Amino acid sequence: MSIFALQSPAGGFLDEDLKHFNKRFDEWCVQFKSYEDAMSIVQTLKRPESVDVVEITPLSYPQYYFPSLQGTVHATRQIGEKIICIVEPFMGSSFRIAVCDLKTKTVNVTKAHYKNVLSVEGAFANFSE
Repeated sequence: MSIFALQSPAGGFLDEDLKHFNKRFDEWCVQFKSYEDAMSIVQTLKRPESVDVVEITPLSYPQYYFPSLQGTVHATRQIGEKIICIVEPFMGSSFRIAVCDLKTKTVNVTKAHYKNVLSVEGAFANFSE
């Protein structure tokens, strides 16, 4: 399950108007079902060298596939039909682990709070279903 989008090397995804870049990938960004379709549009732009085609997947951009996932995602991994994320719900808050189910599209945040990156990385690396 993936889609393709057009991204500036400086970051940001091309809007449907093909002129402006959004910092976050959302429903207003131009999307393609295949790499070839995306490249055909890139070639029509005034400065095609300033646009990259990127693949958007639940693993690379979980917040697009799971809108209820809130905060900054620091790392992701897939275990079976679930995407596991290290999340900082808001700047300066404790880190949490979010479990995003690909089948049901639900997000469950574990109850444990982690004060620093090292402690959450250990839990993240050893997380299992």
